[in-house]
Amino acid sequence: MTYKFIEWNDLQATAGLGCFNPAGGVAEVHAMITVNAGYANAEEQFLRLEEATQRLSKLPELKGTALVWKHFYVSDAINQADYLKASADEAVSVVQQPPLNGSKACLWLYFVEDVRLSKEVDGAVCMERPCYQHFFNTQQHERSLSETSSPLMPLPASIEHQTNQIFDSYNQSLKRHGCTLKRNCIRTWVFVQDVDVQYAGMVTARRTYFEHEGLTSQTHFITSTGIEGRYIYPDVLVMMDAYSVKGLMPQQIKYLKAHTHLNPTCEYGVTFERGTALDYGDRRHIYIAGTASINNRGKIEHPLDVEKQTARTFENVQALLAEAEADMNDVACMIVYLRDTADYAIVDRYVGAHYPRIPRLTVLAPVCRPGWLVEVECVAIIPADNSQLAAF
Repeated sequence: MTYKFIEWNDLQATAGLGCFNPAGGVAEVHAMITVNAGYANAEEQFLRLEEATQRLSKLPELKGTALVWKHFYVSDAINQADYLKASADEAVSVVQQPPLNGSKACLWLYFVEDVRLSKEVDGAVCMERPCYQHFFNTQQHERSLSETSSPLMPLPASIEHQTNQIFDSYNQSLKRHGCTLKRNCIRTWVFVQDVDVQYAGMVTARRTYFEHEGLTSQTHFITSTGIEGRYIYPDVLVMMDAYSVKGLMPQQIKYLKAHTHLNPTCEYGVTFERGTALDYGDRRHIYIAGTASINNRGKIEHPLDVEKQTARTFENVQALLAEAEADMNDVACMIVYLRDTADYAIVDRYVGAHYPRIPRLTVLAPVCRPGWLVEVECVAIIPADNSQLAAF
């Protein structure tokens, strides 16, 4: 992995790039863009993000690449929705998870060389390579009303109902493309409004749906981040982004456990994998789910101490990466989630001191268990040479 940092003084914006560019292979770049809050209003900050995106696309490192994924983290989704420009073919997502540098928005971008992008009728974005199809389903949500609603007091349907509808809609999208939830879904992000109250309902509905689809502790789950996040509509209690791949054989997928550091998630009633490694002929993709300061008995390590929790969180992340024969030097990008804005300086100083080169965004997003003060997710890529598998 090679890294690059860019600062545009005229935009008051910066970008960190994690670049995987193997000799003779397809380049991939993850980019994290932030803006300096300064005195710029919301409209100006979003314009700066878009201008920074355009400038990135002209860099030599991005020659021949297409923008595949654009994820906005914003401070006020309802009021800022109008500033989000309609996309071309890339997958776009927006979630209210305020950037902790004080700005209105920050941005995660994913570029890939030599691909064909198309937007399907169901909203999924398909990234085609010679041997694989990659599907990005973003901003999946449900807006039906509760049976107890009235014209004078409209109430959203329960989070259990919304979660079930979202997974059902996603599953139907997968089936239209010859895929299934169990065989092809690699990664999900589940954003829950008021996570301290609503998370349990989402977990119950997801577990029930997974059981129906044959996803159990005896088979496997899906690597996922389940965390606080709001969509542009206040009646949406849960929203999901998802990534799936068509063309993989079962032996190309490995689920990461790190039992020396972490316990199986099913032991405390949730149904997700802590990490997934995908093997291609020329590389390995590693997706690490939202990871916190937990031990292999399912207990929170270092209650109330955010700096020690941060250290343990990264210890757990490294244990998961090691199981995929990778380390922090292979990480292309990461998201740091904090529960308390007052912890930003401590955590930012720690991460900056230990992992200064890795592109990152730090946002406000309480984790699913109140005692967890910090959570980290990341994407890593390492080279491979496996002639038995098709290249990425």
